[in-house]
Amino acid sequence: MANPETQRQPHRSKARPSSSKARPSTSKSRPSTSKAKPPVQARVPLRLLLRVASVAGGIQFGWALQLSLLTPYVQQLGIPHAWASIIWLCGPLSGLLVQPLVGHMSDRCTSRFGRRRPFILVGAVAIVISVLLIGHAADIGWWFGDTENHRQYAVAVFVFGFWILDVANNVTQGPCRALLGDLTGKDHRRTRVANAYFSLFMAIGNILGYASGSYSGWYKVFSFTLTPACNISCANLKSAFFLDIGFIALTTYISIVAAHEVPLGSSGAHSAGESGSAEEAFLWELFGTFRYFSKSIWTILSVTALTWIGWFPFLLFDTDWMGREIYGGEPNQGPNYDTGVRMGALGLLLNSVVLGITSVLMERLCRKRGAGFVWGISNILMAVCFIAMLVVTYVANKIGYVGKDLPPSGIVMAALTIFTILGFPLAITYSVPYALISTHIQSLGLGQGLSMGVLNLAIVIPQVTAQVREKGCTTSEA
Repeated sequence: MANPETQRQPHRSKARPSSSKARPSTSKSRPSTSKAKPPVQARVPLRLLLRVASVAGGIQFGWALQLSLLTPYVQQLGIPHAWASIIWLCGPLSGLLVQPLVGHMSDRCTSRFGRRRPFILVGAVAIVISVLLIGHAADIGWWFGDTENHRQYAVAVFVFGFWILDVANNVTQGPCRALLGDLTGKDHRRTRVANAYFSLFMAIGNILGYASGSYSGWYKVFSFTLTPACNISCANLKSAFFLDIGFIALTTYISIVAAHEVPLGSSGAHSAGESGSAEEAFLWELFGTFRYFSKSIWTILSVTALTWIGWFPFLLFDTDWMGREIYGGEPNQGPNYDTGVRMGALGLLLNSVVLGITSVLMERLCRKRGAGFVWGISNILMAVCFIAMLVVTYVANKIGYVGKDLPPSGIVMAALTIFTILGFPLAITYSVPYALISTHIQSLGLGQGLSMGVLNLAIVIPQVTAQVREKGCTTSEA
């Protein structure tokens, strides 16, 4: 009896070290299990994604004012219509260079405030400065000696502010989308939801921006904006920009406070998103990575490029088309043009309502039918709507009221209907390609910031093509 007991004691004493050795092995195995489970167990809360994406509303508020009012404002400053598209070239050119560079820098940023948030904040401050310059361009030119017929200083200030605005939009928007990609990681469904939220806030910003642009009484609310150098339409634009400044300050604060980024140098940075590893391509090596793209990535980039060849002329000249082709007006020549521009802003507001509704339903549509199928249907609908715009223009010219009277209500309703329907494909364009490229490009070792820059190349190159083509067409017409 004693012998078995004495044998048990050593056995237990030996068993304890072995169990103590076994425990570290289980503790080692647990982290490996916990690393495999975070995409399922530790999904980022939807409320957090919603708050981070809110900055898109502030960005898009100013962008909506830019799209609806700045082309008419450019021509009121005395810049010929043929040169308007050249001024708008700064957007794609800055996007071609700035967004990939900012994306690359944000992927490698080691700031204690995180990788993306410093760029979002700097971009928001630059947007505020730029809209102040654009809104006060006529006043600044007046101080430097401009007259009513010669506004060279106002034009110079406007172009300078306009370039800053486009650069700032790229500095802010790219890191914000990349931050959403960092938060969702490899959870494809959450990535689609995050981009749908981003699209939703773009719709909210559009609605507020186009509503502000379609209201003609802001100069009464901000009476100090009406000056000898700045007429009523200029004062309305200036007042709307003041509203934009308040809105972008609010949304930027909500976004950067909501996102608790882990600095790149800390231990948790790699699990939060993709860090800037040594394998990541530098900006000048970006084009060399194209040869490693899979067929699906090339398909996404090609379809995106072809889509934006159609979208950009519409987004650039939509309100101008309404003022010229539907209402038969010319800038600074009677009220028809301004009435048409305000009606175009109303159409874009309706467009944004549909965009917002589509963004809410985006995940359900993609889950039921597939993201690629939804994207394809939206592009077909976009093409049909653009053809319908040509038909409406032809009918308006055929009726013969252009230049003589206001358009019939049927023509106006047809134009507004086209603007409204285009909200559906625009929502898909703002969301699905970004989600697809984010999930397909991870295997190349590119960070989320640079992956947004890759997709941006497929957007800005067609924009340059469309603007050069527009410049050629308007010059030949002149």
